[in-house]
Amino acid sequence: MFPTVEQSVPAHLISQAPEPVSVPVCLTYRVDDPLAVRMTFPASACLSGASVTWTFARVLLDRGLRAPAGMGDVRVRPCQDGRTLVELRSPEGVALLRFTTARLRHFLLHSYATVPAELEERAVDVDRALAELLGQARG
Repeated sequence: MFPTVEQSVPAHLISQAPEPVSVPVCLTYRVDDPLAVRMTFPASACLSGASVTWTFARVLLDRGLRAPAGMGDVRVRPCQDGRTLVELRSPEGVALLRFTTARLRHFLLHSYATVPAELEERAVDVDRALAELLGQARG
């Protein structure tokens, strides 16, 4: 079993509602996938009625704490008052979430203690990643 860093982080969904809606989010970092972080939303917070996980680069989250980062489906940027905005884009629409930067930084520090940035490339199992990409089982 590979070590995992997991942290519950409250977020606020920014929408047309007069007040932001509080959403519990679980951030996960796995040693067997050292370049990525996962952001999971519980079924109760999703329109589909099932939990949803977004996977994106750990470096994107890290960079987004200091300056706007991301050009695709996930964008991260600092906000005022020690907060960070995460924008998630899908064919169904856009979700804008506000987090306390200190909580995101705490999660990242634990992930970097598990696999430092300079070692994450070495921790990638290229054969396994290719097999998964090609849909082949590994024996």
